[in-house]
Amino acid sequence: MDNIPEKFKKLLKDETKAFAFLATTMPDLSPQVTPVWFNTDGGYILINSVKGRVKDSNMRSRPKVALAIPDPENPYHYLQIRGRVVEITEDGADEHFQTLARIYTGKPFETSDDQVRVIFKILPEGIDAHG
Repeated sequence: MDNIPEKFKKLLKDETKAFAFLATTMPDLSPQVTPVWFNTDGGYILINSVKGRVKDSNMRSRPKVALAIPDPENPYHYLQIRGRVVEITEDGADEHFQTLARIYTGKPFETSDDQVRVIFKILPEGIDAHG
């Protein structure tokens, strides 16, 4: 993610608490958008979800995605990222979700025992910065 302009890199930092609007593609190829918590590992965007949800099914079947990440202080200042899911794993997904919960809410998040959490590792392939 070296091609992100310096003034936009703050949108990817945990302390900014910016939401990402994740666009996936439905089976009929219509778009589907969901606001999500996210973080990065320096090279990839990491999204967490419950196995079986619409975005989970969509990303497993059609891994090309787009994200819009607006600045919480100025929504006209945003990043648009196009990329693809390169890895899906359940390993460490519960812990990752709790990390995101602490970032976004300041506390752990109660989950259901019957939920299987997954991490989606997204490789940014195109970046547009606006604002």
